[in-house]
This record gives sequence, C-alpha cells and structure tokens, in this order.
Amino acid sequence: MLEEAIQALALHDDGIYLDGTAGAGGHSAAIVDQLGDQGRLIAIDRDPSAVATVKTRFAADERVEVIHSPFSKMAAVVEGLGLVGRINGILLDLGVSSMQLDQPDRGFSFMRSGSLDMRMDTANGVTLADWLAEVDEERLIRVLREYGEERFARKIARAILERHREQPLTTTGELAELVAESIPHHPRDKHPATRTFQALRIAVNDELGELQRMLAQAIGLLAPGGRLVVLSFHSLEDRMVKQFIQKFSQTGLDLPLDLPVVDRVMSAPLKRVRVGKKPGRVEVRSNPRSRSVIMRVAERTESVFDAADQRWTDSGKTSDRQDSNAGQNLAVAGCLA
Repeated sequence: MLEEAIQALALHDDGIYLDGTAGAGGHSAAIVDQLGDQGRLIAIDRDPSAVATVKTRFAADERVEVIHSPFSKMAAVVEGLGLVGRINGILLDLGVSSMQLDQPDRGFSFMRSGSLDMRMDTANGVTLADWLAEVDEERLIRVLREYGEERFARKIARAILERHREQPLTTTGELAELVAESIPHHPRDKHPATRTFQALRIAVNDELGELQRMLAQAIGLLAPGGRLVVLSFHSLEDRMVKQFIQKFSQTGLDLPLDLPVVDRVMSAPLKRVRVGKKPGRVEVRSNPRSRSVIMRVAERTESVFDAADQRWTDSGKTSDRQDSNAGQNLAVAGCLA
C-alpha cells in the first residue's frame, strides 16, 4: 500500500516528515520524491542494518536525516532536532520487514534455518534463545495465545520448554520443526509455525509496548494539519491504533460529567481521516505479505492541551502550542496507560 500511504500523508513540498520504520527506504524514497528543496525527511529505524542501508541510499540528499532509534523514542529524536510541534506527517509500517525476513541469520523466518536471534535491533535487547531460557511456561502460553492467537499454545509451549531445557534449541529450523510436530492439525495454506514465530517476535521486541509509547508522543510532535499514518499487520496493533484515534478524535475528551459544556473545551487533538483501509486484490496477488495490512489515518487539529485545566482546548497561539507539548505527551500517555 505504498501509494495509498503516501497519498494519506497529504504531502507538502516544503513539509517535514518522519518515517518511523525506514527499513530499506521504500516509503522514505516515495516521500522524498515529492519534496521540494525546503522539504525535510527524518528516517529512523531500530535495525542497524536498515539504518546503514538508508544512509547509503540517501547519502547525497541533504534533505534526509537518518537516525538509529526505535520509534518509541521519536520524541527525543524530534526534540534534539528542534522540530517539536512542526512535523507535518508521521508514517509507521509496523511488523517485520521483507529485508529482515529474507535474511535467515536474523531468526525471523521459519522457512529457512537461522540463529535464534529475532531481535529487530541487533545492537540491543535479548535474543530469542536467551528469552526462551528465562521464560516460564505460563508466560510462554500467554504470549502464544495473545500475540499469535495460537489454539495449541499449551502443547507448543510445553514442547518448546521441555526440549530447550534438555538440549537448547539453536536454530529457527529446529524450532519450526518442533512446533509442527506439536500441532495435531493445521491449515494447509499456512505453515504450522506461523503463529508461534509471530508471537515470539512480538514478545522479544516488545512491539506492542513500543507502539503504545510511540502513540503517546505523536500528538505533541505533529503540527496542526499534520497526518499520522499507520500500517498494521496484526489485529492487536490495529486495535491499539484504532482505539487511540477514536479516543483522541472525540470532542469533549475526558470531560467530567458534571462540568458545564462550553465551546472552549469542546475540542479534540485528532481528526479521523478515514476508516481502516485494506490492500486491493492486485496488490495481494503481487505481494502476498500485504494481505493482512490495514491502514489508519488521523490528522492533528488546532487543539492544544491546557495544563491548568487538564483539558484539550481550541485556545492558544502557535508559541503556546509548542510550549505545551510536554503536557500533551503526558496527557496522552496517561490516557493510554
């Protein structure tokens, strides 16, 4: 959904945009193609390999700044660049990238054997092998059920831990084979380890926590009229984004029931631009990995956070809006907790 995502950003040639999941630079390149000389793109990624690829790709373009960072820390990145409240668009393409899947040694693929790593940031965090060595059975069952929606979570969890404690698993091939042997039956059109690998990847990389922390920052970073565009591949991610947009696009956000309704507080920081959009049949045929993606879009309004009243209001000048970003982020984080 490259074209749809770029259209949803409603690009201005002199705008400032943030690609929070730069990957191989596909979305970043499409954004830059529509920017003028005064436009600017901040491309960040938690994967050092992706950062190196994107830096090489845009080495000659002064409009592009590439930074190694998880998108959960984008507020610090933007603040460091002096651009808080001036971002015209944020794009997130969640989940594992094709580049990561196509490298067996990264540990994301169950089709080709590689090391039990599965970290999106190979410079930080705990590998899957280490995570399995520490996790208890109930926690593993819960991860497989909640993140993978796996019917046979208990059977798989027991098989993995029993094997791992006797003779530690060392490759994704061994893990995929063990999962397949643990499942009584499975759909013919899907590898039996699909759900397990997805669940383990989400847990090892704390993907839902990363997304929650990012959403808590987005409103304070966007300029009025700026767009937030999120592509989700998992129902839990999409639900989180959907609920976030719904909550912060409601007028009278968090108004006490006994408070008289006045125009000054009948405001909301976001406006929902469109309901979840899925890829067309042509794209799914050419790129099967896109079949589960859903795009959601929201636009930043003129509303500002009134720290004194703890309310979103329509009052305030541009300078006041920028000064209130810390309060905005705090307010959003509190509502998401």
